Amino acid sequence: MGLIAMSERDLQRTEVLSRVIAGRMTIVSAACVLDLSTRQVRRLLNRIQTGGAASIRHRSIGRPSNNRISDGVRDYAMTLVRERYADFGPTLATEKLAERDGLRVSRETVRSWMADAGLWLSRKQRRTFHQPRLRREAYGELVQIDGSEHRWFEDRGPSCSLLVFVDDATGRLMQLRFVRSESAFTYFEALKLYLQAHGAPVAFYSDRHSVFRVAKKDAKGGQSVTQFGRALCELNIEILCANSSQAKGRVERMNRTLQDRLVKELRLSGIDSMEAGNAFLSGFVEDYNARFAIVPARPVDLHRPLNLAPDRLTEILCKREQRYVGAQLTFSFERKRIMLEETEVTRGLVGRYVETYAYADGRLDVRWKGHSLPYQVFDKDQRVTHAAITENKRLGDVLAYIRERQDERPAPEVKTNSDKNGYIKRARGPGRRKDFTNDPVVIARRQKALSRQQAAE
Repeated sequence: MGLIAMSERDLQRTEVLSRVIAGRMTIVSAACVLDLSTRQVRRLLNRIQTGGAASIRHRSIGRPSNNRISDGVRDYAMTLVRERYADFGPTLATEKLAERDGLRVSRETVRSWMADAGLWLSRKQRRTFHQPRLRREAYGELVQIDGSEHRWFEDRGPSCSLLVFVDDATGRLMQLRFVRSESAFTYFEALKLYLQAHGAPVAFYSDRHSVFRVAKKDAKGGQSVTQFGRALCELNIEILCANSSQAKGRVERMNRTLQDRLVKELRLSGIDSMEAGNAFLSGFVEDYNARFAIVPARPVDLHRPLNLAPDRLTEILCKREQRYVGAQLTFSFERKRIMLEETEVTRGLVGRYVETYAYADGRLDVRWKGHSLPYQVFDKDQRVTHAAITENKRLGDVLAYIRERQDERPAPEVKTNSDKNGYIKRARGPGRRKDFTNDPVVIARRQKALSRQQAAE
């Protein structure tokens, strides 16, 4: 006789019923222990005395279910799935089998059939694993940068983004900065603070955000380099873009840590604005690095000092573009019309390109061979961004800017038809007597009558 597999419930029932048969337990006590009726306990006792302990098992074990779908229906359904819905998920395949083929089967049944046939893999089976990358060996060799949009001040203030700079070798927080959104100007501002505090690293490691990388391969201008990339090139700093978020997992994990730890620190300090938050970050960074930063494999600092004048660094960290000057000494810039003042220099610039320097504070400098040119601005289109392509990371900032511009506009004056026709309401009509003393028409009529009376006398 071979081995008989029994469940834990069946083993418990066998042990209790053997005590009843041996006289060490009553049927009522066994019913309480097994949570059964006394009548059911007697049935089980009869089965175990006649058929042995194996008869305790459920009699349907090893038999097909009475409600199972026939093999013919299953084969027909899987034939349809292979021919028409091979690349469908179980949910969509179930819907199409019911809509188009009149075959109504539960979603989980179709899922198990597709899994058995190799047409569907579970989430666990589809999971991909990313091998961990070793840290860089030296401090300042690679600095990971990213922006994290979050409600950093919870309900005390508006949501904003936090620019995070993390050294790959040590895990040190190199720079933190609260900004409205991720843009070239906000990264310029954070980069300037980083360079003044630490110097120039070997390279930055970022995602494929449009601030760091030109998405279009056939971009007409800029030699496929963004403004941030152009500034780093002039500063002799390399920029590398990760192919996935797992590749720059160090800064991603830092964002998750800051969204927990920093939010609570800001709450305890009662900070509710970006200005107060930026003032608080320096002390937070020092405390965090003292507790959690590690020692690099090579004890060298690869940051290089910047031998640049402050004005030169400001000229690098700005948006620089070229604009074509038309016959009227005008060119377009950010939905505005720029008109150069007529001078001896500007007269010869028709048909040439001038350089524009746009700074974070809103200043615009127009230059030709290094000389600043005087100009005037004409706003032809007052709308902020009409049908502009906006990235998800900048959507909140753009909407806030649009609301500010809309609030600045005066409310339109709506005139009624009476106002347009010049109608003046008179103090006439049925009802109580109206006050005519303040009606200008009545006053003029009264004065005219008085003048006639005086003339007649």
